[in-house]
Amino acid sequence: MVGSGSDETTGTGKWNQPGVPHKGWRCVDIEERDEQDHLCEMCEARQVRFVHAMEHPAYDEILRVGCVCAGHMEEDLVGARKREAAYKNDRSRRARWLQRAWRTSAAGNEFLNTNDGFNVVIYSKGTIWGGRVEHRPSGYQRTSKLPYATQDEAKLAAFDAMVGMKHSEPWAKGRR
Repeated sequence: MVGSGSDETTGTGKWNQPGVPHKGWRCVDIEERDEQDHLCEMCEARQVRFVHAMEHPAYDEILRVGCVCAGHMEEDLVGARKREAAYKNDRSRRARWLQRAWRTSAAGNEFLNTNDGFNVVIYSKGTIWGGRVEHRPSGYQRTSKLPYATQDEAKLAAFDAMVGMKHSEPWAKGRR
């Protein structure tokens, strides 16, 4: 049993199974399913739509679980809820990304400056498209290495790169 039993699911499934660690897990990914149809692999009692992939050094499998179980597994329910909320926000933002008011530079490239400090530029190279994402405060930037068939594909790839940079903060690696 985990904690004070703040959720009835912490007494079911793998929570009661010997050899399954109850704490010390780390989230390695989160995904959204089309419907709330994934059975949490830890409590085995809740169907979830947002699935947190959890790993543990003393357990061979990655468990795909709901937010509450993820929070108990990593002993940070607030952190798990914040992670899921940030994920939902990123998905919503991505859905609106192509409709944003892109501007055109003097060189003829479309670009955006975001409120969270990124400059995103999309450019063509003949018949293919590429992009560059820069974290303006640090100057850290990434340029696409893959070719994209359309401008919209390049914009969405740039969005994904920007979100990845935002969450991993590669410009801060030397300071940590």
